[in-house]
Amino acid sequence: MHEVRDKLREIVGVSTNWRDHVKAMEERKLLHSLLSKSQKGLPPRRMKDSYIEVLLPLGSEPELREKYLTVQNTVRFGRILEDLDSLGVLICYMHTQNHSSKMSPLSIVTALVDKIDMCKQSISPEQDIKFSGHVSWVGKTSMEVKMQMFQLHNDEFCPVLDATFVMVARDSENKGPAFVNPLIPENLEEEELFKQGELNKGRRIALSSTSLLKMAPNADERSTIHEMFLSTLDPKTISFQSRILPPNAVWMEDTKLKSLEVCHPQERNIFNRIFGGFLMRKAYELAWATACSFGGSRAFVVTVDDIMFQKPVEVGSLLFLSSQVCFTQNNYIQVRVHSEVASLQRKEHTTTNVFHFTFMSQNEVPMVLPKTYGESMLYLDGQRHFHSMSVPVALKKDYVVEP
Repeated sequence: MHEVRDKLREIVGVSTNWRDHVKAMEERKLLHSLLSKSQKGLPPRRMKDSYIEVLLPLGSEPELREKYLTVQNTVRFGRILEDLDSLGVLICYMHTQNHSSKMSPLSIVTALVDKIDMCKQSISPEQDIKFSGHVSWVGKTSMEVKMQMFQLHNDEFCPVLDATFVMVARDSENKGPAFVNPLIPENLEEEELFKQGELNKGRRIALSSTSLLKMAPNADERSTIHEMFLSTLDPKTISFQSRILPPNAVWMEDTKLKSLEVCHPQERNIFNRIFGGFLMRKAYELAWATACSFGGSRAFVVTVDDIMFQKPVEVGSLLFLSSQVCFTQNNYIQVRVHSEVASLQRKEHTTTNVFHFTFMSQNEVPMVLPKTYGESMLYLDGQRHFHSMSVPVALKKDYVVEP
């Protein structure tokens, strides 16, 4: 994976030294003239043009393991999120590469983690891991990337996860959108992938239009919230104000965990903003701790979905992360992490990301109950994310994916 990051620095033309970052960004301004004025002016690409396989040799190079190791001798999933983010960007640069220029005039950044679905395989720190992926759909300025992760088992690479990311192309100074090469499917399988990319785009637009931030809950959801409210009323009093917890339940407000990160230059990406993979790792680790604390046992990630990168995080920012259990069912725990930043000079906080993680606990977990209308909306949003899971996963003893 270090070769992936070295290749990205070469394509963008940035220095590994923080003190040179201003000069490097000034040099990128000169690439602006290489940007296409329209998508029609760019040659079409095939899916195989962007296909990449990358080896993470944890088994054959043991000195790499410590960075990926948990105390339970499993692989840190937060590190895998960082690797997927870097790989997704490189795949898009392979799709858009101009062979006449060593450096790319495009600034490609992660816009959305649409979905990461875990398979029923363990992630061992003692076996080699292989990543592969390619561009599967293209708009005018955006690209969908499909990635898979495999691990060596009995001399065969077995699937561990499937991931779908959406990347956007910006100009050389990362200030405005830029056109990307069109994508031409070559066979029925690729046509299906491309069609799925169109469906994914339509689904995201539909979900955005029905967001609880824009529209009231539907009839079933309103009924759910009212029944939960009634279940918390004290039968000894005739009052809407007197609330009690039913058996085997926890107030949502009591499930929160928070953390603060100082965003140092070490965590910057190739465009001298904070690396999106770092943000995902920190959010995931807080979510995992929240799920373990709530469930009272080890938690296992099942699905990551709908991580929208709303604003870039500048180097030197204070990163505030707030994690909360927002929905539970049987032994599943839905955790939401809210990320916001503030500068040292200004006290104003700005939301940068909202993360959604589905975990599975070893034991059945309590019901989580909202007290306020705002918490009720968080509950319904968590329920929607939970039900968007592809297929419920059956917990296996060798299913060990941790921070």
